[in-house]
Amino acid sequence: MATWRLTGPLVAAMLLAVAAEVWFAVGMARPVPALPGWAFVPLTVGCAVRMCYEVTTAPGIAPGAARFWRHVGIGVAFVGLAAVSNAVDMFRGVVQPQHIGPLTAGIYLTGLTELLWGLLRIPGARRTRGEWLRFGLDSATVLVTVVTFAWHFWFRHWAAWSGGNATGARAVMAVVACGGVCAFAFVKVAFTGTGPLDRWALYLLALAGGLGGVGGAMAPPTLADKPYLNGTPIVLPITCLVLCFAADRQRRAAGVVPPPPARRHRPGLVPYLAVFATCVLLLIDARDGGDDVFAIALGTVVLALLVAARQATALREVVEYQDTLAWQATHDALTRLPNWWRLTQYTSEALANGGQVAVAVVDLDDFKAINDDLGHVVGDALLGAVAVRLSELCPPDGLVARLGGDEYALVFPAAGEVPALLTLGEVAAGLRRPLSAQGHQLVVEASVGVAVGARDEADAEELLRRADVAMYAAKERGKGRQVTYQPCMDQRGAEQSRIAAELRVALDEGQLRVFYQPIVRLDDGRPVGVEALVRWQHPERGMIRPDLFIPAAERTGLIVPVGQWVLAEACRQAAQWRREFGPDALQYVSVNVSPRQLREAGFAGRLREVLRSAGLAPANLMVEVTETAVFDGGSALDELREVQRFGVQVALDDFGTGHSSLGLLRTCPVDVLKVDKSFVDRVTEAGEHSVIAEALIGISDGLRLRAVAEGVETAEQAEALRRLGYRYAQGYHYGRPVPADELTSLTAALR
Repeated sequence: MATWRLTGPLVAAMLLAVAAEVWFAVGMARPVPALPGWAFVPLTVGCAVRMCYEVTTAPGIAPGAARFWRHVGIGVAFVGLAAVSNAVDMFRGVVQPQHIGPLTAGIYLTGLTELLWGLLRIPGARRTRGEWLRFGLDSATVLVTVVTFAWHFWFRHWAAWSGGNATGARAVMAVVACGGVCAFAFVKVAFTGTGPLDRWALYLLALAGGLGGVGGAMAPPTLADKPYLNGTPIVLPITCLVLCFAADRQRRAAGVVPPPPARRHRPGLVPYLAVFATCVLLLIDARDGGDDVFAIALGTVVLALLVAARQATALREVVEYQDTLAWQATHDALTRLPNWWRLTQYTSEALANGGQVAVAVVDLDDFKAINDDLGHVVGDALLGAVAVRLSELCPPDGLVARLGGDEYALVFPAAGEVPALLTLGEVAAGLRRPLSAQGHQLVVEASVGVAVGARDEADAEELLRRADVAMYAAKERGKGRQVTYQPCMDQRGAEQSRIAAELRVALDEGQLRVFYQPIVRLDDGRPVGVEALVRWQHPERGMIRPDLFIPAAERTGLIVPVGQWVLAEACRQAAQWRREFGPDALQYVSVNVSPRQLREAGFAGRLREVLRSAGLAPANLMVEVTETAVFDGGSALDELREVQRFGVQVALDDFGTGHSSLGLLRTCPVDVLKVDKSFVDRVTEAGEHSVIAEALIGISDGLRLRAVAEGVETAEQAEALRRLGYRYAQGYHYGRPVPADELTSLTAALR
């Protein structure tokens, strides 16, 4: 928000308000002429109107805020016009001091109506129908409370204050209307938020209205013996001054986005406080023998009914909310199908009823390509369309559920393998019919795994597990396949589980090794960096290739501690090389980071701690990620941005092989593109591979990124890449991955 700055109208309003109150103080001590006091009124009103106008033209003011302050300026102008009308009537002798005429009362009420209309048009938070109903009941509660207290303190004294003249009653009515506007302003702020308005500016505006209402109420009895004084020249200048401060606050807040309105719970006490206050008033009035006990009792009863209606509304919403929570706990929000929990419950019930139960897991083929090519909005629409199609194809006694992602499940009670396969054949055929998704007509294939069992053979979770195993077997055999579970399928899963268990031991017992493959300059073949690659030195089976244990690590989550260990070891080794070789040391070490590792909360913070512990500068580390780690954005992309922000380089690995590689360059923080080996293998031949390789170096140069060609195995490939403009390469032609001590010897020889 801008710093405080006193503008001309604000300074003028301050001086005029001080002068008006000084004149009032003098008038309380001795008689003074009435005209000078009235002169302050149009001047201060003019300052307030000017301040409101400045708000409406402030740079960056939101349209809703400008519209509201325009209403305020017009309303204040009408109030000032009413004050002038009142002064003219008094000096002409049409009305007595402290009284107002019908025209003046009408102008006052017009101004207050304009202010109320502005309050009603404040854009508040988006609310449900029930919340708006509670807002209306709360508004009525506050207003009934104001009227009840006004009756007790003002209305029953009409005759005394007005001297039997109806114009005095009009004055009191105008004051009460002002109080009602202030009360409504409080309710509006407390229950619906302020929209684009500054909250404190609206609080100051409500204070200005409160001062006007209270001051106008107290003036008639206070000044009854001083006919040369009037409440308007006393109250209106100070009210306009506070309004000027409110307008200045809003002007300084122009262009600042207000925080989202919070769902405030404190105003829920207001109705009960209102009932409590009127009950106390009723008891006091009854004890003192007041003559308006019936009126206060009536107000108390009305308030009690309003609060009871509010409670009934809230109770109904609680019930509806509990029903909603129960539905959400058992259903998927996107497709509105039953979720895994409901599926398990339904399958258990079907097994308990006896007979065989068939469970099928359906996974859409190539769904990622649809997301990449057409976007997630189309992808989500397709998931919904598939849900509708599956529901139409499922037998009446079956159940369709969504397991998550692009996976669905179907349960057929009292169905054996043959009937289930026949039904699933119809389902597969039905899915091949075009589906409409956001204006696209799409045809999908699905891999289906089926498991059939009875109560004495398997429970619900075991049946689902078997169907899932069969589905993965279908995926491995090709698209659009349907496979029934066989016990032998568990062997592969058991093998991965065994590898994962041994890998946990390997991590604890130090069996893992980090090998390093040089990354070189193409012009002279000199290493500039290395890529760190994990190896497993098994005590019995020797060196195990990464492709045999990394999938198990990914599936079980062990990839996170393994990846963290590789990061720490690579950073430690790189720091040691820099201490040993100084300026001649390799510039950086590059470490692969898995998608699962990157999605772990706090990855960037842990990486910073690894660098600090190793004593390695962030610029000497590069992390390599694949597009699958960041293609859907989210926390992984946030962590990667934070990593780059504190100086670590980021490389996009296997670039060019995915559907969204080019799109990622707009959103993913990237310093280096590692061009996939598939484009390097045939770069020496004229054809599409050399054209693509040339296009990729053009993209990297245009975006000021470094390109590293992967998988260079021959001198001819290296020369072709150099001619195309590549400056860095990596592959067996320059060196295989080797332990750190062998690379240390190579670096020493190059010094």
